[in-house]
This record gives sequence, structure tokens and C-alpha cells, in this order.
Amino acid sequence: MTQPFPSSPTGASGPSSLALPDDYQPRQPQDTVLYQVLDQHLATFVEEAAQRGDGQGLPRFVERELGRFLECGVLAHGFARVRCGDCHFERLVPFSCKGRGFCPTCGGRRMVERAAHVVDEVLPVVPIRQWVLSLPHQLRFLVAWDHDLCRAVLRVYVRALLGFQRRRAKRAGIADGRSGAVTIIQRFGSGLRLNVHFHTDVLDGVFYRQPAGELAFFPLPPPTQVEVARLLATIHKRVVRLLRRRGLCPEPSAGASDDPSSNGEPGLAGLLQAAVFNLRSTGAHAGAPVLQIGRDPKAPWVTSRGQLQAHLDGFDLHAGVAIAADDREGLERLCRYELRPAVAQERLTLRDDGRVLVELPRPWHDGTTALLFEPLELLARLASFIPRPRTNLLLYHGVLAPNAKWRPEVVAYGRPGKAETEPAVARAAPPPALHDHLSDTPTLASSPRRRQQWAELMTRAFGVDVLTCPRCGGRMKLIATITDPAVIRAILDHLRLPSVPPRPHPARPPPSDPAACPDELWH
Repeated sequence: MTQPFPSSPTGASGPSSLALPDDYQPRQPQDTVLYQVLDQHLATFVEEAAQRGDGQGLPRFVERELGRFLECGVLAHGFARVRCGDCHFERLVPFSCKGRGFCPTCGGRRMVERAAHVVDEVLPVVPIRQWVLSLPHQLRFLVAWDHDLCRAVLRVYVRALLGFQRRRAKRAGIADGRSGAVTIIQRFGSGLRLNVHFHTDVLDGVFYRQPAGELAFFPLPPPTQVEVARLLATIHKRVVRLLRRRGLCPEPSAGASDDPSSNGEPGLAGLLQAAVFNLRSTGAHAGAPVLQIGRDPKAPWVTSRGQLQAHLDGFDLHAGVAIAADDREGLERLCRYELRPAVAQERLTLRDDGRVLVELPRPWHDGTTALLFEPLELLARLASFIPRPRTNLLLYHGVLAPNAKWRPEVVAYGRPGKAETEPAVARAAPPPALHDHLSDTPTLASSPRRRQQWAELMTRAFGVDVLTCPRCGGRMKLIATITDPAVIRAILDHLRLPSVPPRPHPARPPPSDPAACPDELWH
């Protein structure tokens, strides 16, 4: 058992021995809007969900993640001790909840780690183009409910996309060109809507074998507006065919033959449906639209289509973002954007009346700048973002697939190696002419994946080395992880820090007169 601090190693005692440097301040989760809302209303939300779902309530994985968020970053639930080997300065680092749905801190850590992995160990040093496929609202609900259907729709989309790349390469003279892609399944959209869509980073070209056996890359020109539209038409036709084979009706106005509420989770089905269509799912105003602030009722409900973007029957395909081969920092920023958490703490404001104001990152076309949520409605949105356990939201395709024969050579292409040479980049010419100046091939330099540590990610994301001792500049090292409640309390009491875990507020009964709190009209 790890013993608590007997006294400060430097002679001082109390909290001063854990002073933090000016450039790094640990988060205080109890001061955030999300924590306050969950702390005060989680029990009420769970009880109301059970009443709406005929007593069944929310699935256990949803309740578990909502509850564990209240432990994230709280020292009283456990922490790690890090100590400087030179001056013995110490710091406590609280444990995180490792949530996958909405936790901004854990989502931010996962964002930085996975973006670094994709850029450093998966995507080769070649041009990359982002393709984004959005789905009709009713289909968003179905794929949010059924992850197997979501993966099936993704397979249809990626096959069409990689086939499109292969045909373009064949017209340019590359008979056996193969491309690859990385897809992030994003479950949210602006305004905390449930919007399952696909961000796919595609190699903007194809790999092929030269006669001597070396792997070379052939870049493709940007797609045209007509090509994007035709590709979307192909994807639309194949997805509709998939839905019909499964007995699902793709038209939003018609009902699906597979009713999710019949699978034993009607409470979750109702939350997902409301989150897709931006409706309330709790309280006396369930089914009404969420209050929109700054909305202009006279604004046209028409979304302008940009360059390399197509729209068909609710399906939307966008291919306007491209990253050059040498812009690895830009590629990592793009991956972080695709992997970002659903909720940004700085956009949330807790009003005096208890409602939560959510600022939009940019105004909508009707002039809406913010949304106003009741606390229980905000919790319903957060619950809808939580994916089911053991569902993978980061997938690899084509030559980047885990079992692809060419994958080890592709991921090492253009990276530094023991005998590195310039990457072989082909020009638009017939294959015989290409082989003359594509003789150099980068050395394969694969390495096993290693989970990056907290300090490494902080340095990569913010340029802050949290393991640098603020007193002497030495290196701090992990010396213990504290999980025993008695030891946790002894250490925190010695440092005069809160040692008792905060207890969430109990469930509250619904208001006796819902009409006493009418909605406000915002313009």
C-alpha cells in the first residue's frame, strides 16, 4: 500500500508543496457547466427516462458513462503521483473517465492520440483528400440505432469511392492501381444534433507495382463537379438497394419495418429520434423544436452547395478539402477536427434560470446563433451521442486495411528510414514512361503501435511539458497510482484538499404546473 505524504520532502508542508507552474493549471471539473448540470439533474433524468420507457429506462452503458463523467478529474476518486527526481517536488494527477460519448477532456485526449497515430503511422506521405458523406434524417436515426447497418452503409460508400479512384487511374494508364482510406464515423453535428456521418480521408491517387517490384504512387487530379455528382448518385442507388434488401424503407415519410423500440430499448430510441430532428424529448414540451436564439423566421431554408459538393434526396457528398503531401501539420489538424469531441465547454453557459445556452460555432442559414436547452433535454442529447460498447468509430479501407497485403509498404511510403530516398511520385503519363524515373522506393520502417502517454499528448497538442519540474527544471516521473479510498482520503486531508467524493443530487419530482414556466420567444 502506498503511504500518504508524511511531510514535504523540501521541508514545507501542506498544499504549497504541490504548487503548479504558471503555464499549466489542472482542470477543475466541478466548475464546468457540464459537471454542474449532470450533478444536479442526472438522477432526475434517469428516473424520468425509466418512466417514459415503461420502466425499462436507459441502457446500462448509457447510465454508466453519464455517471462516470462525475468522477472524471476528481481527486477524491483516485489519482497518480508524479515526483521530480532532483528536488522531490510532487504533483497529483486525477484519473479520467475514459468516456467515448461526450466528455470533452477524454474526447480531447482521444482526439490528439488518434490523430497522431493516423498521421504518424497510417497515412503515407502522399496527397490526401477528405470526402464527407451525410445521410437523410431518417437514415441517420437508423444507423445511430443499428451499428451493423451503419457499417454496411459505410462499406457501400467506401467501395464506390475506391472504385471511383481505381477507374480514374485506369483511364490514366494505371491498370492495377489501388487506393486506401481512413474513415471517422462522427455521431454529432452542429447544435448538438445527432448526425451520424462519415469523414473519409482518401489517398488522392493510387499505388501500383512497377515491373521491378517496387511500390510507386500515382497522384490523380482533383475530381470535377460532375464526377462528384455522379459518384453521389451511385452511392444513393446502392444504399437504397441495401435498405430495401434489409426491409427498411429509405423514404423519411414512410415507416421502417424494423421498429427499434420493439427491441427492448424504447427510451433510447425516443432520445435518438428527437436528437436527429432537433426536437425536445423530455418535459411538458416533448416533441417541440429546441428554442433557437437569433433565428430569423423570414430567412430562406436553402443550403447553398459549394464547390465539389453534391446533394441528392437528403444525401450530401463533399470533396472540397485537400491536403498536400508535405503538409503533415495540416493533415493532423484535419484529423483532429474529424476526431474532436461533441461538446466544447467554452460554448456552454449556465443561465440564472437553470437553462443551458449552447453557442453555435457559426450561424445557421436562418440566422440562429445559439440554442437553449432545459437541463434534462441537454442530458438527453448527451446520452444520444454515446456509442454502444465495442463499436469501432475509426476504420481503415483498401491498401490501409489491417490485413491488406500492401499495407506495411504503403504506411511506410515517404517516411524517414534507414536508407530513405525521395518518394517516387508519378506524373500523368503512360506506365512505360513512368518506370524510368520511379526507381527509388522508400525503405519500409514499420513500428508497433504504442499508446501515447498523457504528458506526450499535452506536449503535442499545447506545447506544454507537464513533466518539467516548475522548481528546478528537472524531470518528473510517475511513482504511484492511488486507488485505495483510505489512502486517497489521508493524502488529500494532509494537503487540505477535498477528500470526500461529491454526491449527485437526488431525483426531483416534476413541476406541478408546467405552464408556470412558459417558453420564451427569441428573435
